[in-house]
Order: sequence, then C-alpha cells, then structure tokens
Amino acid sequence: MIVSKKMIKELSSSLLPFSDAVSSELPMSSLLRLSLFQVSVGIATVLLVGTLNRVMIVELGVVASLVATMVAIPILLAPLRAILGFKSDNHKSLIGWKRMPYIWYGTMWQFGGLAVMPFSIIVLSGDQTVGPWWAGHILVAFSFLATGMGAHLTQTAGLALAADRATDQTRSQVVALLYVMFLLGMGLAAVAFGLLLADFTKFKLIQVVQGAAVVTLFLNLVAIWRQEKLRPVEKKNLYKTEAAFVPIMRLFLSSQGGRGLLLVVFFGTLGLSMQDILLEPYGGEILGLSVAATTSLTAIWVVGALSGLFIASRSLRRKTGGPVRSIVLALFIAIGGLCFVIMSDPMNLVSLYYSGSFLIGLGTGLFAVSTLIIAMTIPISKGMGRGLVLGSWGAAQATAAGLGIGLGGILNDISKSIVGPEGLNLVVSSNPAFSYLVVYHLEIFLLFLTLAFLGPLSQYLSSLKLDRKKLGKFGFSEMPT
Repeated sequence: MIVSKKMIKELSSSLLPFSDAVSSELPMSSLLRLSLFQVSVGIATVLLVGTLNRVMIVELGVVASLVATMVAIPILLAPLRAILGFKSDNHKSLIGWKRMPYIWYGTMWQFGGLAVMPFSIIVLSGDQTVGPWWAGHILVAFSFLATGMGAHLTQTAGLALAADRATDQTRSQVVALLYVMFLLGMGLAAVAFGLLLADFTKFKLIQVVQGAAVVTLFLNLVAIWRQEKLRPVEKKNLYKTEAAFVPIMRLFLSSQGGRGLLLVVFFGTLGLSMQDILLEPYGGEILGLSVAATTSLTAIWVVGALSGLFIASRSLRRKTGGPVRSIVLALFIAIGGLCFVIMSDPMNLVSLYYSGSFLIGLGTGLFAVSTLIIAMTIPISKGMGRGLVLGSWGAAQATAAGLGIGLGGILNDISKSIVGPEGLNLVVSSNPAFSYLVVYHLEIFLLFLTLAFLGPLSQYLSSLKLDRKKLGKFGFSEMPT
C-alpha cells in the first residue's frame, strides 16, 4: 500500500490536538502565541487563590479571616467582566484598536500588583519598622485588587480578540484551546511555585512573586504582538450612544428557568469554594505538610477539573440522565471529597487529604460544566441573547466563589475565638482542626441544600423536553473560559 502525502497530512491533523482550530485568518503560530495570555492569568490565579494564602496563614502568621478577605477581593470583581467585555465590544478608536488597549491595561495592572505584592505581604505579617499599623492592610488589598483586576481585563479582552480572529467554524475550538492553556498555566505554575518555595524565606518569596510579574509581562507582550487588525472609526461615530441591558437582565431573573439556574449555581459554588482558602493551611497546620507539598494541591485540582469535563462529556452521550444527573453526581463526589479531608487528620493519612482534594476538584469541574450546559441550552426570550445567560451564569459563580472564600476564612477565625482558650475553652479546644471542621461541615450542608434547589429546576427542564442531540455534544470545544 502506497501512503500519499495527502493521507499523511490528514492523519497528522487528526492526531494533533486542536488542529481543527486553525484557519487562514488565525494560523497555528498566531493561535499558540495568542493563547499565552491565558498562561499568565493561570499564574496569577494560582498565586492569589493557592500559594500565597497558605504562605500568609502558616509561614507568616496572618489570621485566616484577613487573608480570606484579601483573596476574595479580586474574585468579587469577576461580575464586572460582563461590563468590561461590553465596553471592549463597543470601544471606539481613531487608531482602530478595540481589544488591545484593554489587554495592555490589564497587563500593567497585573504587573504592578505582583511587583508590590511580596513587600506588602511582609509588612502585613508584622515585619514593619515605620508607618501606621494599617499600612500592610492597604498595600495587600491594593496589590490583590490590582492583580485580580488585571487578570479580568486581560482574559476578557483576550478571549474577545481570539473570538474576533476565529471563524464561525473554528471559534469553539479556539476557545477550547484557550481554556486548556489556562488550566495548563495553573498546573505548571503550581508545580513551579511548590519547588521554588520548598525552603521558604521572605527573600525567596520576593524573588518568586516578582519573577512571576516579569513572566506575566513577557507572556502578554508576546501574545498580543501584531494580533489585532486595525479598524479605524470615523469621527462622526465616536459619540453614538450604547444600548442598555438592565431591562433584559430583569426579564431573565424573573423567568423560572433563569431564577432556578442561578440559585443552583450560587449555592452549589458557595458550598464548593469555602474550603479553597483553608485546604492548604489545613495541610500545613494540621497535617504538618511543607509549602511544596500543599501547593501541589492546585495541580491536583486541575487534573480533577479536567476529569470532570471528561466525565460530563461521556455521561451526556447516554440516553438517560443529562446535566441534572451530572450535577447530582458532582455534588455527591464533592461531599465525599470533603469527608476524605475531614478524616485525614484523625486517621493520620495524608493520602486521604490528597484524594479528598482531587474529588473536590472533580466535583467542582463536573458541577461547573453541567450547569454551563443548562445555561447553553435553556430557552431564551425575545431580545435576550445567549451571552446574557452565560454572563449571568459566570457572575453568579464568581460572586459565590468570592463570598465562599471570604466566609470560609472568617468562620474559621470565629470558631477559633469562640471555643479557644480565650473563649469558652470547651473540650474541643484541644483539637486544632475543629475550626476547619466547622467550615467543612457547613459546606456539606450547603451542597445538600443545592440538591433541594435542583428539584424545581429539574422539573422545569423535564417539562421543556430539550433536544438530546444538543445536550449530547459537549467537550472542550463547548467549554467557554
């Protein structure tokens, strides 16, 4: 048998991941270069949500409620992404740029926040010789706010730029590649930070975080170089008024499907995110693990999230169940993961701790994907775009995640103060893990409460009799970032 060049080309294209994302308007070299902004956002996410909260609580002795508040600040800004995307859609420039200014502003915010972050954290921990006592609080709040705002700006405008350059046939595959690059950036950053901070010192903390700032600037510069085509706007069109979306948003919130979906997303995400600020400190304080050992949890979470996406794509190909069944499975997997983490201390098994973290990531990824499928397929009223539904899904998820992280740290400190030696001095005061267990059990309660909210939404979806073929096709190409 003679193998032709055409057969070799077709075989190599089918074996290469995301080869169908390439088009004449966006070749593979430009696509891979553009996707680097997602790696920078992944680096910032690992620092804000993973590595630095454990460093501040365990190594530097900052109270968990304060750390949780600081970490929640950039996450609570996530609902503004809808406004940022709307502004970049309608940005008018005589030069012709729509997305580039927002990506550049976001890069500068990220760089500035990461550059001052290690010094502000050290001041917050009490290593301060001059200035008011609240200086560290203000500096850390600003650095977290700047980094988070920059990440939102960069990611929102970067995704819009990728969608602009992709064709209708390749847009979903392009977004899929960007999502995978985001997870890849998180995983690699978690491993790198764990290795670099294995022997923790304050000087090494400065080197690692400021090194991340330089890497962020370099990656984003490479990503956006000559990516956007110039489309100058005429002077007469610079001051045209923009359309309002508040009335349409009210219409969506008043509908049964919209209200039910947002309730499930909000309480489910709240129950899945309260442990985010506490898992790494729990491993360090209760199980005695090093910074490197607990930082690897982020990489484990990434693997779990990708596994959840794979399970969702397989389960939706079956003829029974659908996204509601996947949500139920996700909630019970997460409940099992929390039970594993709870039992890791009395049984003195670190493997249970890691297994529980994996199951929580798996449940979180499966829950996010399943609720997203409902948001993509739920009927919309006249004048209501699919982007509004997906934006509402993202806003509910981000707000719940921010509140969950903040409440997790605050409840942990309140529990310590109530049952500790300076409080009621109860029998449980001798157990250092008690304050963590309060938060973990509250999460389990919230996940069961989400199952109760899921009932009316399931009945509503059953009455619609959604097309099984539409639900059956879901994978990386249907996963927005």
